Amino acid sequence: MFKPYQSETNFDEMLEKDGSVRSHYQDFHKVMDQFSEAELREKHETAQLSFLRQGITFTVYNDNIGTERTMPFDFIPIIMPPETWTMIEKGMRQRVEALNRFLDDIYHNAEIVKDGVIPREFVEQNPYYLKKQVTGIDVPLKNHIFLAGIDLIRDQEGTYRVLEDNLRNPSGMSYVYQNRYVMRQVYPEFFNRHSIQSLEHQLSHMHEAVLDHCPINCLHEPRAVLLTPGMYNSAYYDHVFLAQQMGIELVEGRDLYVRDNIVYVKTIRGMQRVDIIYRRIDDDFLDPQVFNKDSALGVPGLMSAYKKGNVSILNGVGNGVADDKAMYAFVPEMIRYYLNEDPIIPNVDTYFMRNIEQRKWALENLDQLVVKNVGASGGYDMLIGPHATNEEIDRFRKKIEEEPHQYIAQPTIQLSRAPAFQDGRFYPCHVDLRVFVMRGKKTHVLPGGLSRVALKEGSLVVNSSQGGGGKDTWVLKGGESNHAEQSS
Repeated sequence: MFKPYQSETNFDEMLEKDGSVRSHYQDFHKVMDQFSEAELREKHETAQLSFLRQGITFTVYNDNIGTERTMPFDFIPIIMPPETWTMIEKGMRQRVEALNRFLDDIYHNAEIVKDGVIPREFVEQNPYYLKKQVTGIDVPLKNHIFLAGIDLIRDQEGTYRVLEDNLRNPSGMSYVYQNRYVMRQVYPEFFNRHSIQSLEHQLSHMHEAVLDHCPINCLHEPRAVLLTPGMYNSAYYDHVFLAQQMGIELVEGRDLYVRDNIVYVKTIRGMQRVDIIYRRIDDDFLDPQVFNKDSALGVPGLMSAYKKGNVSILNGVGNGVADDKAMYAFVPEMIRYYLNEDPIIPNVDTYFMRNIEQRKWALENLDQLVVKNVGASGGYDMLIGPHATNEEIDRFRKKIEEEPHQYIAQPTIQLSRAPAFQDGRFYPCHVDLRVFVMRGKKTHVLPGGLSRVALKEGSLVVNSSQGGGGKDTWVLKGGESNHAEQSS
């Protein structure tokens, strides 16, 4: 049933340019080829129902029809040979290490600014740079990035490039596990013929990494909680899953209380001290005494306890200055400056609209560029020039002219594609990959990560809030073994 399609203009994850199947996909392709159309449809529907029954959902805030949706899922996995994964893993460790050193630097001596590697205005005018609130705070392990989600794409040559760094509240790890769970339930045939890196111990590594961030004034067994904005947050499923899997309490701001710079959680046995907070609340809402005074999500007095070294907050407060879309362009220089190494995985070329020459050039070529608001995420406030109408291009031209500092532009990358099975047929869809990096005393990179797919045919936007879905990601093991290993 699967028929090769044209893949001359885009790198295809499964197919060579001549339509033949890549070597690391051949075992999978043989299994898939044995299914009839009716069997494929049945398995596809069973997978979707599995997500529905488990309540695996996300929320779309601007959808007039409904706010709660199940995550669209496609059962054709992204398969990665071991040598490719080794390169990605090294690149991720390198990049996140440099970003962490940058954060520690700019909230202490700001040597990278003094040395002229990054222009001072890019740091000090960044709305996410919390100089007053964070400067001078020593965080455990000097680690500001407990969990990073780094988005990768492949260009038309198949080269991996970093598209975006997420160092505040990267979401999606729960979907990695649920994608694997559904694949194992619906397609056991696949796991009998592949040797795939397991996810089994990764959440234990994550729990260890949480507990590694014991605050300096904690002289007892630390107690950790996950702080969520609540059930109406788009990533609430993620919060529940991670708290359950790590065996830590899921709390909201109203469950916590600060007295004498000590944080407590309200329990049926009275107030219990909290030492580590894995927060999934943005900085602005974390403490109404310091940030947004109208916030009902945060905890009054939390920042004071943080400064006193009585509680750790993961990820670090003020991380937004490092994953801003404008700061992204400087990460290769951070790697060279702090690590004296060349970047293993390159960036996408980026043009600053605050630069007069670059802005002039970009405004003349908007129909060929991707324009992004440096402070937006989730695919919002973004122009994809080749797919935009004249009205949309004119609207973004005006936005850039009014607030040039707020936008960057990048060339349109011919994103790689992979086959998807939806509506009873196969067709190529664009994909990207979010890789999760967990840092405590040790650094772990979740094997594979979350493959996101633009299920709307021809679309370049993979975000779930914009119609995208997920795929399982298989990292094949090296060696001669061709037997399945239990994968979570």
